[in-house]
Amino acid sequence: MTSWRIRDFHDDDLDMAIPLWGDPDTAGAAAAFGLSEIIAAIRAGQPAVVAVVGGELVGSAVAMVDRDHAWIMRISLAGSWRKQGIGSALLETLESRLVTDGVRRISCLFADSEEVGVAALEHRGFNVRDGLLLYEKVESVATSDIGILSEVGGRMLGPGLWEELGGMVREKELIERRVILPLANEELAGRVGLFPPRGIMLFGPPGTGKTTFAKGVASRLGWPFVELFPSRLAGESSAGLANALRQTFGLVGELDQVVLFIDEVEEIASAREQRTLSAAHGVTNEMLKLIPTFREKDRRLLVCATNSVRALDSAFLRHGRFDYVIPVGPPDPEARRAIWIRYLSSIPNDDIDLDAIVSASSLFTPADIEFAARRTAQAVFEEALLEKGAESATTELILSCIHDTRPTLSTRIIEEFQQDIEDFARV
Repeated sequence: MTSWRIRDFHDDDLDMAIPLWGDPDTAGAAAAFGLSEIIAAIRAGQPAVVAVVGGELVGSAVAMVDRDHAWIMRISLAGSWRKQGIGSALLETLESRLVTDGVRRISCLFADSEEVGVAALEHRGFNVRDGLLLYEKVESVATSDIGILSEVGGRMLGPGLWEELGGMVREKELIERRVILPLANEELAGRVGLFPPRGIMLFGPPGTGKTTFAKGVASRLGWPFVELFPSRLAGESSAGLANALRQTFGLVGELDQVVLFIDEVEEIASAREQRTLSAAHGVTNEMLKLIPTFREKDRRLLVCATNSVRALDSAFLRHGRFDYVIPVGPPDPEARRAIWIRYLSSIPNDDIDLDAIVSASSLFTPADIEFAARRTAQAVFEEALLEKGAESATTELILSCIHDTRPTLSTRIIEEFQQDIEDFARV
């Protein structure tokens, strides 16, 4: 029988190796690493060896190295060349390469039903790790979407942001019920005739957490988050802001799913009768045309936020553009209490009077509370480091930091917000 030999993987081996890797009868470790991942590893120069007979490739072994730990991604053998020691020889050569590169731990993950390569691993002294579980998550971003996200500055925010939103229980429950649940349960929504929202407007005083809510929605849904900055778009495009918006919306519209966020949207959608420049009219008109087109596709959510909902063009808020116009207001006492507890949990403190702290911060937004808590932590730090004092906060210290923090809100702002709820809210 013709003899075989082992050598390093060459670039021109790829065309012969792909059918070998993609054949379920020859491929091992397929449960852990897909064909595209193996090809990417090869192109990145990860260690790989092949068995050849004449000009035919009959086996391969590919690894992926992370510092001193390597994973064997695939052991493949043509069916007619099994049980001839080729698998063990492939592993021996690959191990030699890995050890030379400083690897000290080599792992390989197989599905229960796979046989290709198991005998070679046992022959080379690999041990089975009983009791292990494989946890796996397939990200919601398609490969084709990665380039678009990079171009528009989008990103995946990761899980947990929604759960981390402390306080603001009313707003959180409203957004959960009206927005997140219908989008996350599209089939049920469709069966009962509910069309999931495509656009929502968040309005309220600055610092109340509108941006945080938008990010939380994207995190909760597991969708990419893209934030548009009109001022930045205007500076980047020589053709003007309207054209830049049109191009960006076109790119975002190619994504499989997305939360598109525009903060301070009054910059590009304020009442046209209040704007004297024709270019400003053009930007508002362009936005009015872009939103219905954006809404035509499923699994898209436009979230706009404004500090001044009364300044928006009346056509911008009509039905058909935004399904809900949701107020995100100042935190009530219970919400302030929850926010203070979250921040003070990381600051050592004495038996503090939380009621007094909540009352003293009655005009604070969540951002104001965060700043006052930071000021408190800084004061404790300086006291401990420079004065050799106690490493803990007292009620008096926290109240002093609250007094030194300028609140965002005022009685007038709160009264105007309450009027805006009556005039504009649609929930």
